[in-house]
Amino acid sequence: MIKSMTGYGRATASVNGKTITCEIKSVNQRYFDASVRMPRIYGYLEEPIKQRLQSEITRGKLEIGVTIDLSESDQVEVVLNKPVLSAYLNAFKEIEGEFGVTNNVRVSDVVRIPDVFTVRKVEEDAEQLKSEVFPVLEEAIKSYAAFREFEGKKMYEDISSRIATLRGYKELVETKNPQCVDTYRAKLEERIREMLGSAVIDEARILTEVAIFADKTAVAEETVRLESHLQQLHDLILSDVPVGRKLDFLLQEMNRETNTIGSKVNDTELTECVVNMKCELEKIREQIQNIE
Repeated sequence: MIKSMTGYGRATASVNGKTITCEIKSVNQRYFDASVRMPRIYGYLEEPIKQRLQSEITRGKLEIGVTIDLSESDQVEVVLNKPVLSAYLNAFKEIEGEFGVTNNVRVSDVVRIPDVFTVRKVEEDAEQLKSEVFPVLEEAIKSYAAFREFEGKKMYEDISSRIATLRGYKELVETKNPQCVDTYRAKLEERIREMLGSAVIDEARILTEVAIFADKTAVAEETVRLESHLQQLHDLILSDVPVGRKLDFLLQEMNRETNTIGSKVNDTELTECVVNMKCELEKIREQIQNIE
């Protein structure tokens, strides 16, 4: 069944002292476009993450967020910057000797001195980190896919309902339009009698006029093609593969047939019927803009 291009998925896991969170969200877009937000030091994972998402998704604008919390990990170390500390201590001694200030510096004072300590990340194995991040990413993808399928199901139900409505309008056109020919003939004969009185009516002339009218207002070809398009539309929204572009093209063809029908019918009720058909097609068009 069709899937929505709008989706959201999230997963979190604790792995080797790290808390890893992956979040995926997307909106509709004509082509595939993905951006990854994550700490710069893990930038080497961006391209593999994009490739994994592109193997799953063909269209849509995606934002993938990855956070890696090391608060419970031993992947960081605090390094004492000895030259800086030595320079500060020498300066303190110089102050004590020159100005007679008592030097009572304690360790608790030292830790507040800028640049005395450096917190740095221990060198990590890239493949090891990838093996930790990607299982979380897979869970986020599952959550994201479930969201898209749920949205797709709602769109399928809406479009199916509108297909049924369009069929009803089409069948009304097929039923009533031939009756318009009979109505036209009856009105034509009535007008001629009013004009000629008791004179003999030229039946051949009437038949010719009626035939011309019937040819101008005939919509059988258009309604047959429209029925074919409606069936194709229903088959496509049942498909498990991306069909958004096909649906967009099919809607253009359905609009073309509907416009042609509208230009041919010569009845107020049928004109209103065509207007309603165009409204339904527009609502379907709005829906398919969000179908992958």
